[in-house]
Amino acid sequence: MEQHRLPTLEQARRWYAPDDPVHGYDHMQRVLKLADRLCRLEGADPDIVHAAALLHDAQFELPGEAGAPDLDRRSHHARSADLAGSVLEDLGWPAERIAAVQHCILAHRFRDETTPPQTIEARVLFDADKLDAIGAVGVARAIAYAIRQGQPFYAAPSPEFLASDCLQPAEPHSAYHEYLYKLIKIKDRLFTNAARALAEERERSMIEYFEALALEIDG
Repeated sequence: MEQHRLPTLEQARRWYAPDDPVHGYDHMQRVLKLADRLCRLEGADPDIVHAAALLHDAQFELPGEAGAPDLDRRSHHARSADLAGSVLEDLGWPAERIAAVQHCILAHRFRDETTPPQTIEARVLFDADKLDAIGAVGVARAIAYAIRQGQPFYAAPSPEFLASDCLQPAEPHSAYHEYLYKLIKIKDRLFTNAARALAEERERSMIEYFEALALEIDG
């Protein structure tokens, strides 16, 4: 039986918006490198991890479908998993390995815990994706995302937000809010020992930046 082929970086260019500084092609490349590194350290299946990393945020239309990329972040993982199924089937992947890749993609979203990572490959992808959300790159992405959403890079969080992570009416969700709501919690949510080790320095540099930002803004 002919061995299945891996999707390529060149193919992946079609699946990512070229002007997205947060979840675009550059993000995917960084996640791919991190995932391949974690894969070697954790003994995961390299083909499953590689394919899942290439496709984890893929948002362009399925073959035969018209339309623009799906920009709804709440459902992007489901859309990406559907696209992965179509892409990998065309590359000759057997159904059980396609399902393994799709599980990785469905389980990689931080804000959706309905499908927790059950395999080492899914845990590697989750961790690689989250490592790209902290550190110097994570700071840049958080600020870029806030600006794209029409939000400030800094706003003083309300006491209610600090107590419960709940925005108050008219309270912006700034990059600083995202840091408090999500980014500072990422290291403790990582699954693999290798990722937790890499997260130490990244978290330190991120905390230093946001603490300095708050001090400078507050005068």
